[in-house]
Amino acid sequence: MTLRSAIARITSQEDLNFLLTNRIPRRALTLFMGWFSKIEQPLVRDASIAIWKLFSDLDLSEARQQHFRSLHDCFTRQLRDGARPIDTDPQTLSSPCDAIVGAHGTVTAGMVLQAKGFPYPLHDLLTDPALASLHEGGSYVTLRLTSSMYHRFHAPYDCHVQRVTYISGDTWNVNPIALARVERLFCRNERAVIETTLTGSGQRLTLVPVAAVLVASMRFHFANVLLNLRYRGANVIACDASLHKGEEMGWFEHGSTIIVFAPQGSTLASHLDVGTRIKMGEPLLRLPAN
Repeated sequence: MTLRSAIARITSQEDLNFLLTNRIPRRALTLFMGWFSKIEQPLVRDASIAIWKLFSDLDLSEARQQHFRSLHDCFTRQLRDGARPIDTDPQTLSSPCDAIVGAHGTVTAGMVLQAKGFPYPLHDLLTDPALASLHEGGSYVTLRLTSSMYHRFHAPYDCHVQRVTYISGDTWNVNPIALARVERLFCRNERAVIETTLTGSGQRLTLVPVAAVLVASMRFHFANVLLNLRYRGANVIACDASLHKGEEMGWFEHGSTIIVFAPQGSTLASHLDVGTRIKMGEPLLRLPAN
């Protein structure tokens, strides 16, 4: 048995996994990790990436560069051109990120599932009852990024970004074990609500990047501030940015979750279900016919 498989076997035990990733000083460790990951010292960088590879299936072969200044530089790496072809079907929303598909369905009576048997009110997540009401009857899908995945996210469709609402919060782990144990987890964690309208139809598309333990930091090209646990600026940030499908929107400092809220009548791509891996640019949801 390899060291990696031994580690995976130990951490796959649900009680131990939950203890190691949640019953810890989450905010303090997250702030520490933010500082530590930016250390630009070759020995620290190389040792950190080597340890990271032990605990994950980290693959850097698609990275645009192969030399990194720091662990953070590796986390936020860009991909070489052509590594993620963008679906061009005008009736399709492409995946904004590399991810594992989680809960999906229809917003019903203002409720959304985070995991089987664990519903939560949409207005608690968005903190805006009017926006939650606009998505009533619409489709949603939760996309979970693992630590080794590509951590940048992109526009699922040609769209106009109107505003970002930053909501400070906790940093619970967002893996399936925690989602099945902690009620309203996404509503507790730090997150941002990105409000957009689809070019042409004007339909609403909302993306909610959710932070997690060691991951409470996100950056958007259309909002020139770093949103993290130390951010003390305005919660609502007005934006005026037009993006093409596949254009980069921003990135997580490490990785976490993005919840996509699509127009009413949208349907999940037929090949997808809970647990399916998807890459940025691949078909995620099919829009209703005009």
